[in-house]
Amino acid sequence: MKNTLAAVPDSRARLRASGLSALLRRIVERLDAVPYSLLAIPLRLAVATVFWNSALVKLADWPAALALFADDYKLPLLPPVLAAHIAVSIELSMPALLVLGLLTRPAALVLLGMTSVIEIFVYPQAWPTHIQWAAMLLVLLCRGAGTFSLDHWLRRVLAAPL
Repeated sequence: MKNTLAAVPDSRARLRASGLSALLRRIVERLDAVPYSLLAIPLRLAVATVFWNSALVKLADWPAALALFADDYKLPLLPPVLAAHIAVSIELSMPALLVLGLLTRPAALVLLGMTSVIEIFVYPQAWPTHIQWAAMLLVLLCRGAGTFSLDHWLRRVLAAPL
């Protein structure tokens, strides 16, 4: 009799554990089923916002931006004024391409290069932030913009028979 009573709580615990296991398995299966195209949208928007906002800050006070490039950033091989113009040009054009999903991989590569320059020469102590940018950009570089993009549309149009 004692063994029978002890077995009841064990079997209930096993049932609860198997139920929890099944629930967790269903949750993981649903998460695995989320299409990359849906995940790529916030990646594109998040990283585009970072660089776009940086350009707007520079443009809001261009003399201060030039002073930063001359006094603080000190990039090798580039005169500060040229570096500032290049930086703002990249920070305005590449985010626009990412948002549209147009030339996403090249845009991600350019921004990954810019992130590397910022990390190495400008703010090396900010690597926790830069590694987040790099992670998002690497996903976009390796997987592209996804279905909801001009890249996808162009690929379909260019592959269509005439």
